Amino acid sequence: MSVLSQPHFHDEAKAFAFLESIVWADGVTCPHCGTVGGRVYDLSGVRGKPTEKSPEGALRFGLKKCGECRKQFTVKVGTVFEHARMPLQKMLQAVHLILSSKKGISAHQLHRVLEITYKSAWFLAHRIREAMRDGDLAPFGSGGGIVEVDETFIGRIKGVPKKRAFHHKMKVLALVDRDSGKARTMVVDDVNANTLMPIVLANVAKEATIMTDEHNAYTKIANHFAGHGTTTHSAGQYVDYVDPTIHSNTVEGYFSIFKRGMKGIYQHCAVNRR
Repeated sequence: MSVLSQPHFHDEAKAFAFLESIVWADGVTCPHCGTVGGRVYDLSGVRGKPTEKSPEGALRFGLKKCGECRKQFTVKVGTVFEHARMPLQKMLQAVHLILSSKKGISAHQLHRVLEITYKSAWFLAHRIREAMRDGDLAPFGSGGGIVEVDETFIGRIKGVPKKRAFHHKMKVLALVDRDSGKARTMVVDDVNANTLMPIVLANVAKEATIMTDEHNAYTKIANHFAGHGTTTHSAGQYVDYVDPTIHSNTVEGYFSIFKRGMKGIYQHCAVNRR
């Protein structure tokens, strides 16, 4: 037995029941009129239009009808699964694989594991990842918390010749709120103060304490925040000897997982392109 042996990953009716238990935990809500806990009827045995693949019409699982607005709906309406043509049970498998793969999973791998087309796997993966965004843009470090800031370099900018150091690579800035564990990552054009400082100022609360390495883009950052702790990585210092809370190891750890995930996805794609 494994997690993927659970009934909602293999039975369409149970897949709808599983999704309903999550989306409608507080009662069925009509997505058309917004009625909560009103008159809702189960429409069992209803089939869609006859097709060559299904001459009798495909059975419509989880179909309901609102007694207020008289419109039909399923639990998929308003979710990333709406209008999808593949079975819900396979889409739930995709959600599980994406969320449980610490190093990421490529659309090619989903296409092979789920036995669906690459185009469908690519589109579904993007929908699921988009749904994972919480949209919260509140500043990190509110209430005087600690925020770690660092940059990393990955991949290669298309058309740019390979050079020493990082100039031919994509530049990525990350901010990690140490209290909440949340991270905010963005691609930047360069890693100088003129580019990085406006981003940090827009995403970190003034009362926060900033943790960075010795990068000279942050030399004046203490003028804008409650405090600034720094460690000198070039000298082998990763934790302050006097105050062990001064470090940027959390964001460094975040980058290690991020890079392993990106490399894993790219390697899967590269293998399939050969």
